[in-house]
Amino acid sequence: MQATPDQTLRAALWMTGAIASFLLMAVAGRAVQVEMNTFALMFWRSLIGLAIVLLVWRVAGLGARALRPASTGTHAIRHIVHFSGQNLWFWGLTAIPLAQLVALEFTSPIWVVLLAPLLLGESFTRRKFAVALIGFCGILIVARPGLEPLGPGHLAGLGAALCFALNTMLTRRLMRDNTVICVLFWMTLSQALMALPVGLWTGMSWPSAALWPWLLVLGVTGLSAHYCLTSALNVASASVVAPMEFIRLPLIAMVGMLVYAEALDPLVFLGAAVIFAANMLNARGPRTARA
Repeated sequence: MQATPDQTLRAALWMTGAIASFLLMAVAGRAVQVEMNTFALMFWRSLIGLAIVLLVWRVAGLGARALRPASTGTHAIRHIVHFSGQNLWFWGLTAIPLAQLVALEFTSPIWVVLLAPLLLGESFTRRKFAVALIGFCGILIVARPGLEPLGPGHLAGLGAALCFALNTMLTRRLMRDNTVICVLFWMTLSQALMALPVGLWTGMSWPSAALWPWLLVLGVTGLSAHYCLTSALNVASASVVAPMEFIRLPLIAMVGMLVYAEALDPLVFLGAAVIFAANMLNARGPRTARA
């Protein structure tokens, strides 16, 4: 069903919030990693996010039942996958240019296409094969193996996209029987608990005064980005929201150029456009849904 002008406008407003959150998250993630590694970053970010979730839960008066999880095994797997993807993404921020990382991140829906037949029992159609093939060509253009060294940062970006794809599919399962506040509560709590021992083992210390504003930005945007994106997808279809999300690439490239003196690479934009075309082909396909 085609979105109405009102739905498109509301989706655009939600996507403005999502894109602003993702941009701030990237800048804050780089700033924090001047002093601490990704595990320490994830601990403080998750702890702040947990405090925000509990505040919302208390103010809303939802009660303990709203935090009671169903499908605890799926929760556990989802949190491990999401924790891994977040660590890879934050580490990738320091390893490759921002635009390149975001372009590789856009392959997440393509990984969903490839994994859904294996994990969700969905059929693998010719359309989905075309989506995967076009997306793979986009990856080759962005990473350019053979022309430039394929470094750990590229693998981190692709690994993060793969983890985000698995997270999407696991979240679809969880949302059948769990509330949003329940998923966010257990996600932030589990990620803080997973990050703490590794962070301490790698020398985590109390953040300096200069880092606290950036950590607060990470805690807030970690929740606001996904809340805004989910809200946009609840208002309009993925085929309407996806082009808006793609605006994040030129904006993050501008941030990279202005803040970090990163060169604008035309091939990154070309490869991202190919990946975007694959995503749009998938979004416009029959019975397509995105979590």
